[in-house]
Amino acid sequence: MCLKVLVIQQKMIGDVLTSSILFEAIKHKYPDAETHYVINSHTYPVVEHNPFIDNFQFVTPEVEASKKQLFAFSKQLKKEQYDVVIDVYSKTSSNIMSWFSKAKTRISKYKYYTAFLYTHTFKDKKNPETNAGLAIENRLQLLKPLNIEAPKTIRPKIHLTELEKNKASTLLKSASINLNKPLYMISVIGSSAAKTYPASYMAKLINKLVSEKKEAQILFNYIPKQESEAKFIYDLCEPSTQKQIYFDVFGKSLRDFLAITYHCNALIGNEGGAINMAKALNVPTFTIFSPWIKKEAWGLFEDKKQNVSVHLKDFKPELYYGKTARTLKKNWKHLYEQFSPNFFSEKLEKFICDKI
Repeated sequence: MCLKVLVIQQKMIGDVLTSSILFEAIKHKYPDAETHYVINSHTYPVVEHNPFIDNFQFVTPEVEASKKQLFAFSKQLKKEQYDVVIDVYSKTSSNIMSWFSKAKTRISKYKYYTAFLYTHTFKDKKNPETNAGLAIENRLQLLKPLNIEAPKTIRPKIHLTELEKNKASTLLKSASINLNKPLYMISVIGSSAAKTYPASYMAKLINKLVSEKKEAQILFNYIPKQESEAKFIYDLCEPSTQKQIYFDVFGKSLRDFLAITYHCNALIGNEGGAINMAKALNVPTFTIFSPWIKKEAWGLFEDKKQNVSVHLKDFKPELYYGKTARTLKKNWKHLYEQFSPNFFSEKLEKFICDKI
């Protein structure tokens, strides 16, 4: 059966990476299918070189900012004559794209006010059946109309070239980093303040890591515009810890970051895109969840060994009784203050002691 399939997944890097599992499942069932992916242009690096995706359609900032350009973009999609459209999040812009496509099969998550635009919709599950997590399981159910029962163990994968790996290795060695000694990437800054572990707490964790691993070499994950925030955390670290932080070594591009992370023994820090990318590189992760984020959704492939995570709710469940998601998000700062690193210092110690 030769299908032409379009998957629409706008939004953040982690979302785009996670939805890429759909293509592997489709190609396994229908090897001759032609697969296209609509994504925001800045997220392309996490799916670059993915062998299961045949073509990309990029939503540029200009398309996002103009209704006229969005409609023009959607009309171009119609010309592709897709058999199937899978709209992962059912946002207003993707609703328009899906409807304009005129695909015979249009699949999305259920929303009462957009369900009429699709031939098949699915309600999000509330509880995961496996350690894959809800973000994986809810996406895989979108494949049911195509008679695809993909294993819930299917994982997002990032595909690096040997050239990229070698380039990163050379960069690290030129900075006097010894790849035979423990190397840790620290995700010190989240995608927003509401998803960033307090700076003083993060510094204490880094101090703890270095005290446990005397030969630890530390890298910070940040982009140039976040340098002052990262430097603030660096300055809070003890002088002995600072000596083991290679602050000026960081990825100048997303692909550079991925290649550097590939050589790390673990990635530790704020939940978000960096954690998901590390998992897709098969790099062990220790995740600190924001207190208002649902761990069941984004705690992907947690196994208490390779991928470990902590959430305030694990230690202070009484803070969550009777609270709505909106209330929790509104009070994120107060909740973070309750999330002392002392709660999980032993868990972090065990995690890093299991890694070289």
